[in-house]
Amino acid sequence: MQTEIVIAGFGGQGVLFAGQLLTYAAMDAGKEVTWIPSYGPEMRGGTANCTVIISDEEIGSPNVRNPQAAIALNLPSLDKYESQVHTGGVLIVNASLVNRPVERRDIKSVAIPANEIAEQIGEARLTNMVLLGGLLANLPVLTLGEIEEAIRAHTPARHARLLELNIRALNQGATFIAQPV
Repeated sequence: MQTEIVIAGFGGQGVLFAGQLLTYAAMDAGKEVTWIPSYGPEMRGGTANCTVIISDEEIGSPNVRNPQAAIALNLPSLDKYESQVHTGGVLIVNASLVNRPVERRDIKSVAIPANEIAEQIGEARLTNMVLLGGLLANLPVLTLGEIEEAIRAHTPARHARLLELNIRALNQGATFIAQPV
């Protein structure tokens, strides 16, 4: 089985890190994987997205036209990728920065106030992990445990103080969906 995921937002939101983390977790779980980053020339505030493909078999092409899932960290990303998600797919939206509902009814969409959850945890930079947890609660391509292991194994030493906060954010994003709205 092959699963294609797009993560998109502004530079500085941790888009590429979230994609790398999925990639590392998939590799560590013995799966085939590709990760393709794309970002504008700006260091922060420019566009950023990445495509991750996770498969049990060899991946024929890293190109993705209609992913099974997308995470939109901001409104321009939602505007761009909402129409591209495969029918029956999953779209996770950062409700903190998106001021409109998802229009499509042929996909599962989940809006999570990720910035607010990250700030409650104590670190605004955890928005990406909150949304990644929300994705995995709705698309079981990897377990939260596999992502937690990848966080521990692949986080650079300079960010070691954020290890437990990243795991907490991941789990809060996954459990947010279960709460009544």
